[in-house]
Amino acid sequence: MAGDATPPSSPPPPAPELPPGLLAEYLESARAQLGVLAGLAERLVVAGGDRGALDALRRETHKVHGSAGSYGFMEASRLAAGMEATVKDWAARPDDPDVERGSLARWFVKRLAELLGVEVPELSVAPPSLPVRSQPLPRVGPPPRPAPRPPTQAPQRSAYQRPAAPPARIVPPPPPPPPPPQPQPQPPLPEKPAERTSNGPPVVPPPAPAPPPKPAEPVVAPADAVLVPEVIYVEDDAALAELLEYGLRAQGYRFLAYRNGREALRELLALDVRGTRPLLLLDVDLPALDGYSILDALERARPGTYRVVFTTVHGTEEEQLRGLEAGALDYLVKPISLRVALEKIKRWVGGGR
Repeated sequence: MAGDATPPSSPPPPAPELPPGLLAEYLESARAQLGVLAGLAERLVVAGGDRGALDALRRETHKVHGSAGSYGFMEASRLAAGMEATVKDWAARPDDPDVERGSLARWFVKRLAELLGVEVPELSVAPPSLPVRSQPLPRVGPPPRPAPRPPTQAPQRSAYQRPAAPPARIVPPPPPPPPPPQPQPQPPLPEKPAERTSNGPPVVPPPAPAPPPKPAEPVVAPADAVLVPEVIYVEDDAALAELLEYGLRAQGYRFLAYRNGREALRELLALDVRGTRPLLLLDVDLPALDGYSILDALERARPGTYRVVFTTVHGTEEEQLRGLEAGALDYLVKPISLRVALEKIKRWVGGGR
């Protein structure tokens, strides 16, 4: 069913060929790594542009991206890949306004712990405390007496200074004269007939200028257009879907999410868009019904209804050209940085958040 929220999924079983002791050792190290990530998240809550925390977070997410997949936790690995791409953008632009970095990092740690099936331990790296500005101690004893003011002396008049003249008397201005009587409106004179000259045709006065045209009325969207989603994404990768959901929710977008291609096509063919053109983020590699088939069906049944952007792990030039030739607006290659995705969505939707 469509919706803007998905229930958390249970962690997938690890690869069966792993010895139990090796898996337990990995989960123990992952628990310690989650403590480090939690500490870095708290540092970003205090200061979102903390360069040291951003660099460390990028390194740690890169480690999780590689190790989680090696031990069979593929969804956790894909989530870390998307977070790693996002943190790379943060580190390149530490002072740019963005989604609340500390909140997103906290969510990432919590979701990663759920996917790995472990609890977040105590912080391994304590967040730095805010500097405390020292205040001056109160003075003990009576307050100091203010310095005496120097006595004021009357100005000395020189021997040849002219005595000051008495102040001038202020005369009020005369009252304004009464307004002149307004002339009574005269009835309009009858229109004079055209004067005829002795040597030519009658002289006709020029016509009065036409009034300026009224400006065109602005096109107002129907009031119920706010019920239509601004962004719709069809994505079977749970990790990327949850990352997109977090960003869209943080930016205040109205959105719908689908995981199944056939269900999404059925809903999209019936959706009343009320004169709007929602943005459709469409995964190419959907099971059973791929993104190209969905776009082809939409273009035949409801041409121009949606603005389609493909998402895929295949970033070759041939794949991108194929998507653009099929009618897509653009192409996003996974893993997708959340910052880049939100910036492009803002441009495609046409409204800032």
